[in-house]
Amino acid sequence: MTPAKKKGFSRRSSSRGKVPKDIDEYLANVPEPARTTLENVRASIHAAAPKEATECISYGIPTIDYKGHLIAFAAFNKHCSLFPMSYAVIESFKKELKAFPQSGRGTIQFPLDKPMRAGLIKKIVKARVAEQEIRRSKARHNKAAHRS
Repeated sequence: MTPAKKKGFSRRSSSRGKVPKDIDEYLANVPEPARTTLENVRASIHAAAPKEATECISYGIPTIDYKGHLIAFAAFNKHCSLFPMSYAVIESFKKELKAFPQSGRGTIQFPLDKPMRAGLIKKIVKARVAEQEIRRSKARHNKAAHRS
């Protein structure tokens, strides 16, 4: 392991490279100020997600599931990220996301000590929920059409 990696935060929960079992364990191993930032992000996601949404660790990062992976978030060495898991949703919030210039096609990056506005996170989550509902509805419709 390089010296730079030893100093930086890893998505793994321990020095042995173990993947965290849940989001609480993940957050317990995130240094401040990123931990508080991600706790706020998590609370904003849950405030907007359906009560049936569940939490898991997917690809080593905290993920909220609702009819599939809904949204994920993580801490890195120099930023935190929100992963809406939808290029269409990111594109639909293009104006609001101009404040986050380091964001890419699939991720929205923000400073370790400054979470995105709760209102924006909630709007993104609601857009993802709507997208998942439409996707699920289409899948049911296609399945029913194939049966007849």
